[in-house]
Amino acid sequence: MASSDPSSFSCPEKCRATNLHLALDVDFHSHILKGTIDITVKKENTSCNSVVLDTKDLKIYKITNKATGQELNYTLAEPVSVFGSKLEVTLPTDFETSGTVSIQYETSPQSSALQWLEPGQTAGKRHPYLFSQCQPIHARSLLPCQDTPSVKCKYTAKITAPKEIVILMSAVRLGAVSCPDDPAKLVHSFKQDVPIPSYLMAIVGGDLESRDIGPRSKVWSEKELVAQAEYEFAETEQMIQTAESLLGPYVWGQYDLLVLPPSFPYGGMENPCLTFVTPTVLAGDRSLADVVAHEISHSWTGNLVTNTSFEHFWLNEGHTVFVERKITSRLKNGEPFRQFMAEGGWRDLQYAVSVLGAEHPFTQLVTDLKGIDPDDAFSIVPYEKGFTLLFYLERLLGGPEVFEPFLRAYIEKFKYQSLDTDTWKDFLYSYFQSETDKLNTVDWKMWFKGVGMPPVHPSYDDSMAQVCEDLAERWSLAPDKDLSQFTSEDLRLLLSVQVKDFLVRLNNKPVLSVKKVKKMEEVYGFNSIRNAEIKYQWLRLGIKTQWEEIIPTALQFVTEQGRLKFTRPIYRDLYNWEKSRDAAIANFLAHRAEMHNTTASMVAKDLKLA
Repeated sequence: MASSDPSSFSCPEKCRATNLHLALDVDFHSHILKGTIDITVKKENTSCNSVVLDTKDLKIYKITNKATGQELNYTLAEPVSVFGSKLEVTLPTDFETSGTVSIQYETSPQSSALQWLEPGQTAGKRHPYLFSQCQPIHARSLLPCQDTPSVKCKYTAKITAPKEIVILMSAVRLGAVSCPDDPAKLVHSFKQDVPIPSYLMAIVGGDLESRDIGPRSKVWSEKELVAQAEYEFAETEQMIQTAESLLGPYVWGQYDLLVLPPSFPYGGMENPCLTFVTPTVLAGDRSLADVVAHEISHSWTGNLVTNTSFEHFWLNEGHTVFVERKITSRLKNGEPFRQFMAEGGWRDLQYAVSVLGAEHPFTQLVTDLKGIDPDDAFSIVPYEKGFTLLFYLERLLGGPEVFEPFLRAYIEKFKYQSLDTDTWKDFLYSYFQSETDKLNTVDWKMWFKGVGMPPVHPSYDDSMAQVCEDLAERWSLAPDKDLSQFTSEDLRLLLSVQVKDFLVRLNNKPVLSVKKVKKMEEVYGFNSIRNAEIKYQWLRLGIKTQWEEIIPTALQFVTEQGRLKFTRPIYRDLYNWEKSRDAAIANFLAHRAEMHNTTASMVAKDLKLA
């Protein structure tokens, strides 16, 4: 593996990819992409005579010098676990400092980056569907590349697909023309002028429609969801403008949103020009649009300024959560809302640490991923522990009025680059050189390498949280014979995030009686609620209470959507309750083929089936 990134074979310090051009045909029948990739490389060391690329399950047919057509020698090593196979291409002698190699290849039907859906698995049930998920290290199963976030490339693409299929990519669309070789197909062209890491490569193909939601934004989905999505994401332009006021100009041109099928494993994926979002954010009241604020923030923190490897993932996600909460607080309910969300994030972090174990190395902010699948290390830790560090520093150094200019200067300094934690810390000290004494009070070793919870728990404004705690305490202490005090009026004045917080607090209190959860369903109707965040907490409460009637509802929830944040904990809860264990395993086995590769493999481990 390369010394700078334990998850990649590539050696970009010797020879680095700078530009890519893809020419691929989408084969929905065989579940493969087939064609060529042209990779322009630059020698960082003039004595270097080869370029090293990452691949996984790719079939390589031929590699040539793009300029001359000369076939090039290459070696494709045996696969190493999840990391795939090292592809080393001998460069022609006429590559003095740079040149382009052309690789003819095809993907595997089992590509971990691609999910192929049959028509019956889509909302419209008319046409098949394809979507990619390359983060963290799945791009190598989509294309030969230097699959490390330390390498950023511009790219262009020409994608051929059946006429009835709309193709989108993480790039600006240039249009589509008839395929000269097959009148039943179109060739779609794309261009990404801003260099991006491989994990931000993205492709989708399906029965898609779009609606304009702003001067630089469309929302895409199957037609069954497009009207809902248009309403839900109407605040997108306001969010972009708020982010620009914090971090500087939006450099990507277009900002589109794509609502994916329910099997998409994440809340969102910040693919440039085309953010992927889960349909679980379609709550009907814009209450879950913070997912969009998060992905918009990534346009600066992650996409423009990037962690050099996934060991420093907190640089992407901690900063993004920090900016997301700045955006939502400015557009909604001010600083108390930001601090309310921060306190909720702290409790989410407590849960994650309890699941992993307080001494587990994955609870470190800066992790050691040597020999480890980055998917296995994925958790909320870099998000919330990273946010907590930044919030703590903001307070320590004088508040938002001094820390927000630092964020903007950080983006300006490192835009188009990748960096590690030490470089970030050096810049922090350089920017706040007059505050060195304050910075020296920070226990950096414990923040970066300490396990468990952060060394500091900031105090947060609890003005929005107290009403949630009061209601949770009422339910917790009420005798079973006196539940008539509770009515639907209890929730009337609460925001959706407060209803969720009320349930989170109940989940952290002593187990309720079955009689109480039955009464709660009677007065609040949580079983039929559309907000996925609230329903998730409600289902966990019902399972914790061992209310048998909740089992079918919980199984339906993990079958209808595949978002890891929801699916894994509920499957774990069902597995840990002996009464529901067999049903959980049977449900998973019955629906495994419909799940995303990443979700299926992780849930299999949770259910002790791996």
